[in-house]
Amino acid sequence: MRELLVRTISGLMYAALIGFACLYAKESFYLLFFILMMLCLVEFKKLIKLSYKWTFVVAALIYLRFIDLPFINQRYVQLLLIISFFVPMIYQLFKSKIALTSSKLGHYFLALAYIVIPFVTLVQIPFKDGVYNPHTIFSIFIFIWISDTFAYLVGSTMGRTKLYEKVSPNKTIEGALGGLIGAVGAAFLIAHYNPNIELIHWIVIAIIVFTFGLLGDLIESKFKREAGVKDSSNMIPGHGGFLDRLDSIIFAAPFVYVYLHVI
Repeated sequence: MRELLVRTISGLMYAALIGFACLYAKESFYLLFFILMMLCLVEFKKLIKLSYKWTFVVAALIYLRFIDLPFINQRYVQLLLIISFFVPMIYQLFKSKIALTSSKLGHYFLALAYIVIPFVTLVQIPFKDGVYNPHTIFSIFIFIWISDTFAYLVGSTMGRTKLYEKVSPNKTIEGALGGLIGAVGAAFLIAHYNPNIELIHWIVIAIIVFTFGLLGDLIESKFKREAGVKDSSNMIPGHGGFLDRLDSIIFAAPFVYVYLHVI
């Protein structure tokens, strides 16, 4: 009971922090997600045993260079670049072991691709024609939270068929379907309060967030499994680390960005 209380309180504080930073001003949004990027980078470096000292410097320079600027000017180059980074990552999920390169430079680029590029695209999601719309990015988090909640409720009560037992033994197909229904249902509610984006687009975004968020969750679980740890850290009481909380949005953000700003 105490563990559930701690988990609930820390979860509400985390959600309130995300909401405040997004809705207060774009500067608070930039600052919070810069801090979260660095914290996720710390945790991911430990998972893959990366000691490359310049990782944080390069990450900061990339982040600061691209906020308020298009990731890449040519739309199709953006699409190809994101696909070239993330399709191989999805492929690794279905291999018996993630093929990590033995070189420090390879680990360094993996950390930049897996953590920094998603955060760079994430902070550009709420901008359209140079105008900051905080409700857009906050809605993406709402999709994640509602999807996770529905997946947990349906999975814990009706879950029978394992989704991918070798990587995440607690996830079920029934729970995943519950998460998808929750995300799509949230799209109708969000479209009512945020009509700047049409309902059909909110539904597509909900499906993107659910699909790639689930893949991101599984991929992070595989990294943790190979590292022999349960959580990426213990920074958030009852929830593990920041990477555990952000693994879904990290993987989904580039594809949401592509849909909103490229397609």
